[in-house]
Amino acid sequence: MNVTMASEQAAPTGATAPAARIVNGVKVYGAGVTAVRALDGVSADFGAGQFTAVMGPSGSGKSTTLHCLAGLDRLTSGQVLLGDVDLGTLDDKGMTLLRRERIGFVFQAFNLIPTLTARENILLPLTLGGKKPARGWLRELARTLGIADRLGHRPSELSGGQQQRVATARALVTRPDLIFADEPTGNLDSRSATELLNQIRRAVPLRAGPAGTGTGPGRERDPVRYEGFKCR
Repeated sequence: MNVTMASEQAAPTGATAPAARIVNGVKVYGAGVTAVRALDGVSADFGAGQFTAVMGPSGSGKSTTLHCLAGLDRLTSGQVLLGDVDLGTLDDKGMTLLRRERIGFVFQAFNLIPTLTARENILLPLTLGGKKPARGWLRELARTLGIADRLGHRPSELSGGQQQRVATARALVTRPDLIFADEPTGNLDSRSATELLNQIRRAVPLRAGPAGTGTGPGRERDPVRYEGFKCR
C-alpha cells in the first residue's frame, strides 16, 4: 500500500489515545495464484479531532483501509481498534451495532434508497435502531448542509451535490464517534466538491449537541474525533 495521510486539526480535544488505529493490517482477497494482497502490514494511528485525507494511486488500498477501519470489511490478519474496541473481537451483530451507533460512512455512490424521501434516507439509521433524532437536530443538520428545502424530495429529484449532502447528513444523524468518507466528492464538480467539504467542516462540530440531548440525562457526547477521507 503506497498512500499518504494528511491531517488537519478540526477541534481541540483532551483525548490522547488515537480515535482509530490499524495495526499490522493485512487483507487478502481470493486464494492461491489468484490471491490479491490489498493491504500488506499496514499500521497507522488517527488522532482525535482530526480531519484526515488518505491519498494514493488507484489500487493502493485506500478504500480497503477505510472499509476495514469502519467495520465494513474484516482484516485477514492484524488489528483495527476504534477507541478501546477491537473490531476483531466482535461478532456480526456486535459489528452491526457498532457501525449503526458509533460510525458514520459517506459513500461516493451516495447509496440512497430511491423510494424514500431525503428525510427518510437521512433518518434510516435511527429508524432501523428504533430511535428518533434529538429535538431540532435534523433541522439544524439539514440547514447547515443546505438541504432544508429538499427533505421531502426523493433522490431522483435531487442534483448530485444534493444527494451527496443527504448521504452526509445520514452519516451524521446518529452523532457518531467517527466519520469516514470514501471519495465523497468523486462524483461532483470542483465547485460542488469544495462546497460540500466546507459544509461538512461546519456540520461536524454541531453533532456533539447540547448536554443531555439524545444521550441520556446530563450526558454530553465528545466532539467528533476523526474523519477519514479517501482522495483519488
